[in-house]
Amino acid sequence: MNFFISDAWAQTGGGGGGLLSMAPLVIIFVLFYFLLIRPQQKKAKQHKQMIAAMEKGDDVVTNGGLLGTIIELDDSFVSIEVARDTIVRVQRHAVAQMMPKGTAADSDAGIKKLKK
Repeated sequence: MNFFISDAWAQTGGGGGGLLSMAPLVIIFVLFYFLLIRPQQKKAKQHKQMIAAMEKGDDVVTNGGLLGTIIELDDSFVSIEVARDTIVRVQRHAVAQMMPKGTAADSDAGIKKLKK
């Protein structure tokens, strides 16, 4: 009967591939770190430094796209003048970026030209 069915034998010498099988996972983690995690941490650090450096008179853009000038600061909130006599109060972390001085005034002048 051994002629039709061969005997099953255990494989030998296949135990050395444990470290080699982990290599793709390690490579993927390293790629994720350098392509995703590290740039996000760097960007968050820069945003935190920008928020700490805000002062009255700075021109800023909020996450919602409002452009204005900071007129008042406290620990958690910022008051931004987006137009004459129009003040918006937002959280400090809602400020997306700082703009060069005079940007808000230049945009007001451009709007006035469009209205004429």
